[in-house]
Amino acid sequence: MWQATALTIFPEMFPGPLGLSLAGRALERGLWSLAAVDIRRFARDRHGTVDDTPFGGGAGMVMRPDILSDAIAAVQAPGRPTIYFSPRGRPFDQARARALAAGPGVTLVCGRFEGIDERVIEAHGLEEVSVGDVVLSGGEIAALVALDACVRLLPGVVGAAASLTEESFEEGLLEYPLYTRPATWTGPDGVERAVPEILQTGHHAKIAAWRRAKAEEITRQRRPDLWARHVAARRGD
Repeated sequence: MWQATALTIFPEMFPGPLGLSLAGRALERGLWSLAAVDIRRFARDRHGTVDDTPFGGGAGMVMRPDILSDAIAAVQAPGRPTIYFSPRGRPFDQARARALAAGPGVTLVCGRFEGIDERVIEAHGLEEVSVGDVVLSGGEIAALVALDACVRLLPGVVGAAASLTEESFEEGLLEYPLYTRPATWTGPDGVERAVPEILQTGHHAKIAAWRRAKAEEITRQRRPDLWARHVAARRGD
């Protein structure tokens, strides 16, 4: 079983949306497990204090190293990466999700306030990860994003496993446009739009070529950074 542990001061935020839909059904079936551990359990006082003012001054509070370190030590498991969500971390991407899903699980440290004491990151070798160039109130929402990305890759979670190979970021490209019935549709702007004729031909090879061309076009236009990496990988750079 793939095991995930979230260290947080808000354990009630889990499983949240992961208790629904595909991830929720997989959780019920025992394809993965999730433990939300309250960091306040490791506090030194009866108030459950886990933070203090930063050395050097400045706004906000910082999570204390002694308390957070005890919490991490209590749940860390051999072979399971320990991730701390931070805006300065390495961008979380599909490749990292695949790597995590292929392992035994993950431990997620959800920071709050201004962040956590740097010494905890050093002492526990935490992997700093960012889910985007934004600042969140805490790491819990980032943890839910990462868990969802991993869980859907676990065997048996997604019914049509083949659909996972044609999504955005597979082969370094964004996904091609999707269409369904009706074949002709008039939108709120009064414009009638038809499904591309090639998709209605049943010619699988031509459809595959069209989808590939569209994926490349969209990637080139919207994510030149991804396109540059895709081209470099294709050349073997």
